[in-house]
Amino acid sequence: MAIRKRCLFLGFLAFLWTELSAENNTKNATCRLLGKFDLTGYVDAKNHSMVIGGLFPVHSRTIPTNESILEPISAKCEGFNFRGFRWMKTMIHTLKEINERKDILPNHTLGYQIFDTCFTISKAMESALVFLTGQEENRPNFRNSTGKYLAGIIGSGGSSLTVAASRILGLYFIPQVGYTSSCSLLSDKFQFPTYVRTVASDKIQSEAMVNLIKHFGWVWVGAIAADDDYGKYGVKAFKEKMESANLCIAFSETIPKVYSNEKMQKAVNAIRSSTAKVIVLYASDLDLSPFVLEMVHHNITGRTWIASEAWITSALIARPEYFPYFGGSIGFAIPRADIPGLKEFLYNIHPSKDPNDVLTIEFWQTAFNCTWPNSSVPYNIDHRINMTGKEDRLNSMSDKLCTGEEKLEDLENTYLDVSQLRITNSVKKAVYAMAYALDHLSRCEEGKGPFFPNKHCVYIPDFDPSQLMYYIKTLKFTAHDGHQIELNDAGDVINGHYDILNWQLDDNGKISFVPVGKYTFKHSMFELILPKNSTIFWNTNSSKRPHSVCTDVCPPGTRKGIRHGEPICCFDCIPCADGHVSEKPGQRECDKCGEDYWSNAQKSKCVLKEVEFLAYDEALGFTLVILSIFGDLVVLAISVVYVIYRHTPLVNANDRVLSFLIQMSLVITMLSSMLFIGKPYNWSCMARQVTLALGFTLCLSSILGKTISLFFAYRISVSKTRFTSMHPLFRKVIVLISVLAQVGICVAYLVLEPPWVYKNMESQNIKIIFECNEGSVEFLCIIFGVDVFLALLCFLTTFVARQLPDNYYEGKCITFGMLVFFIVWISFVPAYLSTKGKFKVAVEIFAILASSYGLLGCVFAPKCFIILLRPKRNTEETVGGRVPTVDRSIQLTSASVSSELNNTTVSTVLDD
Repeated sequence: MAIRKRCLFLGFLAFLWTELSAENNTKNATCRLLGKFDLTGYVDAKNHSMVIGGLFPVHSRTIPTNESILEPISAKCEGFNFRGFRWMKTMIHTLKEINERKDILPNHTLGYQIFDTCFTISKAMESALVFLTGQEENRPNFRNSTGKYLAGIIGSGGSSLTVAASRILGLYFIPQVGYTSSCSLLSDKFQFPTYVRTVASDKIQSEAMVNLIKHFGWVWVGAIAADDDYGKYGVKAFKEKMESANLCIAFSETIPKVYSNEKMQKAVNAIRSSTAKVIVLYASDLDLSPFVLEMVHHNITGRTWIASEAWITSALIARPEYFPYFGGSIGFAIPRADIPGLKEFLYNIHPSKDPNDVLTIEFWQTAFNCTWPNSSVPYNIDHRINMTGKEDRLNSMSDKLCTGEEKLEDLENTYLDVSQLRITNSVKKAVYAMAYALDHLSRCEEGKGPFFPNKHCVYIPDFDPSQLMYYIKTLKFTAHDGHQIELNDAGDVINGHYDILNWQLDDNGKISFVPVGKYTFKHSMFELILPKNSTIFWNTNSSKRPHSVCTDVCPPGTRKGIRHGEPICCFDCIPCADGHVSEKPGQRECDKCGEDYWSNAQKSKCVLKEVEFLAYDEALGFTLVILSIFGDLVVLAISVVYVIYRHTPLVNANDRVLSFLIQMSLVITMLSSMLFIGKPYNWSCMARQVTLALGFTLCLSSILGKTISLFFAYRISVSKTRFTSMHPLFRKVIVLISVLAQVGICVAYLVLEPPWVYKNMESQNIKIIFECNEGSVEFLCIIFGVDVFLALLCFLTTFVARQLPDNYYEGKCITFGMLVFFIVWISFVPAYLSTKGKFKVAVEIFAILASSYGLLGCVFAPKCFIILLRPKRNTEETVGGRVPTVDRSIQLTSASVSSELNNTTVSTVLDD
């Protein structure tokens, strides 16, 4: 039994020992440090009230990891970045300056913990985790920091890095002040609630770029962006601004973060094949280096580059050997400033001061191309793939040893160059923003604080990060350069300016950044300032401003024609239609000319239409005036003859008064033709048709008086009986009644529907034909219908009387005259309807003159011939009786009638 109990006891001890061993192994497994992040930087937390974190790209990349290793490894960095190293030193210098001041945080001092992000997202994430956990473990449990209180972070030195770090820091509401990350995405406070910055957002820079492009008249622009948040969101904002300004993107390509020959060649081919000579380049200088080498390798020149603020002042790119390819670049830069004491601080560096300062040792080795004795810090390692697709791996150590006697004054690198302190100046502002926010927090008075309840205050170091964010967002202070720092709700600065710089070669053959203008912004107000006297170098064959268009601006006289499937900047120039013009270059639509205007031959200007009317000073009008005056003179000459021979039988025959009335009416009709010539007016339109109608009425009614007398003479001769003779008064009554009737109709016409001047624009587009609109066609038909009726009566009566004895020829002459009258006016109708403009008026005048001349010649020419050339025939015997047989060869044209019937004469019928 005892042995059994002992065995059981020993078994229990063995079990207990096994359990304790297992528990101990478990504890050892839990507490064992599995791995550490490979981070480098600077820390100074002792004897300080709190710590401000910093993230800076001291290296440009990480060394590619061995793919055969399956466990996660914190990568090492390579490619020392003098510019990022200077930013880091500037933060340290600024904190020392703040600690020495008595007006900011007088009872507190600020320490720092700064890490190198190596310009990679993974290192930025590692650094953010270290800030949150307080350890360098690569498997964080997100414990609160131990040691000094972390007030906030300055960094991270790149938009993609900042986006990655801020997503983690924002979870714990750790304040983060950026000094160079301008990506517009960071303005989204839903994603990045604790991020603010002392540089302008890329939205402002994109607006500035578009305004610069518009200023120089470029409409066809290429875009190249880094394949990260900075490039993608920057180009996105730029494209949106370009589209709203009706400008076009010729192409848009990306530069790969990890070298890819396929992607790089795609970007190179787009640049080489495009007609765009202006290209916007949104990338950091570190991402841009491989692209620059590609441009040199393919010898692509003649392009003008619009640079973003990330590389416009980068010494890494601004090298004399790159000037043939990137010279003349114009871009926007953060305002520069002088920082007192910084140059001396930067020079106060030496590896011997701290053998463990690996960054200083690497700086010294890289700057002086040597290896520091007894140091394991690698030298000048480059594991990247070059353009040939092979790995470049330079020697890890230099054969030359550093002596420590090297002089920094002999160096010419970015670290010691304090002539272009732009992002460096922004670093100083970011540190001061954090310090001022902490100072305002420390000066809070109880009962007047911003926090509820009871408006209480918080104090250093017992405050929550979110409480510090209140002071950062409401921050407003004047920086050392005099610039007013004020943030909006998105954490962006609301006022400031960009310097516009142009790459030019100085006398020493080095690239200088020449200021040629400014772009100022305040709230939502923007202004591009480019003085006229600023000299800009253009990297073109002609050294003139580049011409970057898809299609040249359409000249005046043409309009843009859309090309389907192509950008709006690619178009065809289509000539404007007749009557339409484009006075300015590049018009989308042609403007229609006013009704009094027409397009010139070039379709570039509306000119007054040619005004057409039958003018006195043109050949046709002058000829018609001469014919009219000549006809009037002839009529007056006949009247003079009639007056002189008024007592002769031939003049007295067949009513002398009617002859004078006919002569007067012919003067009126011929003179009325002159009312049709010249520019028409309302009064001339009313006068000419009425005057013509009344003139013809008087003429035809007078002729009718004569022909009725002849008609009665014929009836007497045919019936061989004695008719009662017509009293001369009756003939005049016929004239009076006819004229009065016509006057009444004309008055009604002028009162009810008078004619007016009309601009005829339908007949010819290029001309305005001034003509008379006759008003009522019905009235006009009635008016001239009266004349036609009188003419028909005249013709019928005289046609019947044409068979009077041979010695009586006036009836035949009037018959022939009326035939001429009808032929003229019947021919006039088709001719009048088939012509337009002034020729239409000329046809009417010609008809008036032709009919008037016809009546004049037929009625009066035979009588004047007898009176003037055959005066022996102007006797009572010849006019009133028969012609002797011996003289029957003489054709009488008098108005006498001899009755051979019963020796009875009817001359009393024809005489007054």
